[in-house]
Amino acid sequence: MEHGPPTEWEKEKSEGFKTRLGIYMFIAYTALYLAFVFLCVLGPKLVAKSVGSLNIAITFGFALIIVAIIQALVYNYLCSRKERLEIGSGKAKGEVTK
Repeated sequence: MEHGPPTEWEKEKSEGFKTRLGIYMFIAYTALYLAFVFLCVLGPKLVAKSVGSLNIAITFGFALIIVAIIQALVYNYLCSRKERLEIGSGKAKGEVTK
């Protein structure tokens, strides 16, 4: 099975943007997660209180999962948009440069 000749890839121009965005999102999520952990450690009676049929700890845990999914979707959208704006020349990533 042949894979064809190797291609020359251009340097990705949006790499710095993606890195900064990822770090900012990581810091934001880590702060939210640390708030959850500290709340559970320092106030176990508080997180045991009911919110509807669930307690605060479970509600906060589900919120963390939902925030992670939303962050992933936002990251994908912003990075894809940045790549489309920078590719502008019409050449797809991975095409051979001559």
